[in-house]
This record gives sequence, structure tokens and C-alpha cells, in this order.
Amino acid sequence: MQTDQQTAIADQYGVLIGGMERDASSGETIDVFDPATGDRLTSVAAATEGDVNEAVDVAQEGFETWSRYTPAKRCRILNDVARAIRDEKERFARIETLENGKPLSEAIGQIERCARHFEYYGGLADKVEGESIPLDDDHVDYTIREPLGVTGHIVPWNVPAYLFARSVAPALAAGNAAVVKPAEETPIGALELSKLLHENGVPEAAVNVVPGEGDPAGATLSGHPDIGTITFTGSTVTGRAVGKAAIDNLTEPHLELGGKSPLVVYEDGDLDVAVEETIKGIFATNTGQVCSASSRVIVHDDVSGAYVDKLVAAVEELTIGPGVDDHDVGPLASASHMEKVAEYFDIGREEVGAPVTGGHVLDREGYYVEPTVFADVPQDARILQEEVFGPVLTVSTFADEAEAIQRSNDVDYGLVAGVITTDMGKAHRFARDVDAGQIYVNEWFAGGNETPFGGFKDSGIGRENGTQAIHNYTQIKNVCLNISDR
Repeated sequence: MQTDQQTAIADQYGVLIGGMERDASSGETIDVFDPATGDRLTSVAAATEGDVNEAVDVAQEGFETWSRYTPAKRCRILNDVARAIRDEKERFARIETLENGKPLSEAIGQIERCARHFEYYGGLADKVEGESIPLDDDHVDYTIREPLGVTGHIVPWNVPAYLFARSVAPALAAGNAAVVKPAEETPIGALELSKLLHENGVPEAAVNVVPGEGDPAGATLSGHPDIGTITFTGSTVTGRAVGKAAIDNLTEPHLELGGKSPLVVYEDGDLDVAVEETIKGIFATNTGQVCSASSRVIVHDDVSGAYVDKLVAAVEELTIGPGVDDHDVGPLASASHMEKVAEYFDIGREEVGAPVTGGHVLDREGYYVEPTVFADVPQDARILQEEVFGPVLTVSTFADEAEAIQRSNDVDYGLVAGVITTDMGKAHRFARDVDAGQIYVNEWFAGGNETPFGGFKDSGIGRENGTQAIHNYTQIKNVCLNISDR
């Protein structure tokens, strides 16, 4: 199949099982659209239950091969993968922009993070170690970390290449094989990345891709009895279903779910920094379509007016347009998602009145909405409590530190939280008292591939990134020897 060099996307794609790309067993396909124009980009096979079952069976064969590679060999191969991704960074970035809509410069950054994951976990592949446990003079006791076998990966549409790598790289580093179900809106990156993995030494049977709808493809994978673990990133509603299906097979799920993350701005904070980090967190990163978006700002009464004025002025300078032209804000990922975001514009107007800026769907081809800010939003408003997953920001105020913490915690989610302050005592108290899995101080999205990421409450179960992710894809075996002279 020849790939168009201008678009980096083929005319059609199949399921990828054992290195062979073929039609779905049903012959059915799913169209993939360019969010910037609404035009069809390509079509992909719609995997059936039988296709997923075949992929798991083939992955079991791949596991038998890959797990017998020495850790040092897996290390070299995954580092080769990282270099190959960097060599084709522009091509993969263009794919991500075309199927997701995000600005091209942002996509390039995400492909770099994708490569970094394979590099990072390639470096850990030969350091998956057990422990020696002291019992007494008559026993030697130690542990071994072993791979789980076949791992399942359900990847969302918002950051497809990076989130593919975030779970597949540590799974491979630990010696597992993978079956990946990418989002139906953005399957191309997963298919092209998997081909690159095969070209750089990962056995073809060790990474398999089954694009398709959540039911049957995702449901079959999450409930498959031969999956050692399932990793899911997406909505809390779907995550609960995935988790239940996995637990029915006593399979451990890792769920990175929704967020409604607060950015608290204290009166001593730098308002220019606060505005810059707000825009980065909710508007200029994937048009707010990230679970860790700074979707609600809680600002001190004394500076709330000045903050909102600066914010509105900055938001209204943002450019909106196709990701390939590298505008500040790109389109939303799909027509259906645009309709959902537009519904929240209406909900916000009913709850708090007109937004201080934005609030409209743009009258142009593609899936564009205005970056939108609602001010003076009460704590019980739906637009403050519910995850919009788009460029919709709520601003509310607080009078003292206790109220800032209370408002920060008073939602169902607990993924990330941020604070803008020059008082490190306040910053550390915020980190101590806020119920979130990651705390940002004076910089939204601080941290990186090396730092554990995951949420409290309805934001999920488990942690991705860092050395913790290796533990997600291994199981511990204990060995105890009696060495007494008896």
C-alpha cells in the first residue's frame, strides 16, 4: 500500500495482526475525517470480535518470542524505535494533525514525547529487577518480576501517538506483547507506529492493532480472558465499563479517566504567568481536549477583576484555524464532539449568563468553536462540575486559603491541580491538601514522561509514566529456598 507523501496517509487501512494488514472479517470499514475541513481522509477496517480474538491469539505467540529476547536486546530495539520515530517526526506529526486537528507544532511535540517513551523504557528494559528479602540464616528468599503475557491497550483520540507509546513502550520493555485498540476517530498513527516497530526489530506478532468501534472491538479486548492487563484512557463512564469487564476475568485494569482540574491563582501570584498558564492549559493545548486541562480557574477576590481582564484580552488574540497552518487553536476532533461542546455553551448561558468571551460555533467548514470563558461561576454549576473536554473555562473566586482548597476539592474528579503563588508555604499546603494525583506549581503541565501520572476519585485507577509503569506490566514471583544443613 503506497502512502501519499503529501498527507502521509494511505487510501485505506486494515487491521494489523501478526504484521499482516487485511480487511476486517466482516468487510466493514470506518471513515476517518479531517477535523479542519470535515472531509474524509481515509477508511480503516472495523475489527470484529473474531478479529480481536485472533489478534490476542497471535499476540500470545509474539509474547513467547519477545519475552525470550534478552533484556539488553529489548533495550537496543526500543532505542532503535525511538530513533526511527525521531527520524520521521514530521511525517508522524502531520498524521496526528490531519486526523486529530491539533496545531502542527503541538503535534511535533507529542511525537517527540512518543519517541521519548520508547527511549525511556528502552533504558529500563534491562533494569526490571527483583529483591532479596532477608529471613534468617536457613533461608534465601528473593523476588522475580515477570511479564504478564498479552496486554490490552485502548487508546483515546485526543493525544493518540503519545498515549499509544505511554502504555505500549513499558509493556514491551517488560517483555509483554500488545494488542492495541485505537480510537475510531484517530487510528492511523497507531497503525503507522506499529509498522515502524516491526521494521525496527519488534516481532510482528508482538504488536497488533485492531481499529474499530468500542463495541465490539474495545469491549471484546477489555473482557478477553487471555489479557494480562488492560490499559484504558478515556471517559469515566466508559472506564467503569472497561474496569468491570476486566475484573470479571480477574484482570487488573489501569484506568486514566476524566478531569475537572483547578488552577488556583493567589493574590501574590504573577497574573501574567497565571494568564499564560491558563491559556496553555485549556485553549492552546489540543483545543482543551485533554483530561488534564486547566478547565476551572479559582482566583483570589482581590485580583479577580484584573485577572479576567488580562485573560479575555489574551484569549481574543488567539488565532483559530487548521492545525497544518499551526494556528494557536485548532478544530475539535469530530462533528459529534463539537455538538457536545456547543451544548455546554447553552448550559453555561442558562446557568450564569453570557460568557465574557467566546461561546459560539464558528461558521466555517470543519469543527471549530471559539475559546470560551464564563466568569463568576457558582460551585454547583454544571459547567464547573462536569468535564466539557473542550475550550470552555470557568472562573470563580475565593476569599482565603481554606476556601481555595475547599473549592479545588469539591468536584468528583482528582486528576491534576495547579497553583500560582510566590509563597512556597501556600504552594506546599496546596500540594498537601488538594485531592489530585499531580500538582503543578507556577507551571501548568509541569513534569514529563518520567513523572507518575494518574488520578484520585473518579479520575481513575493506577499511574502511568515513570518507573511505576513497569510495575503495571509485571507480576511478582517469590522464591524461597531452605539452605539449612539438615
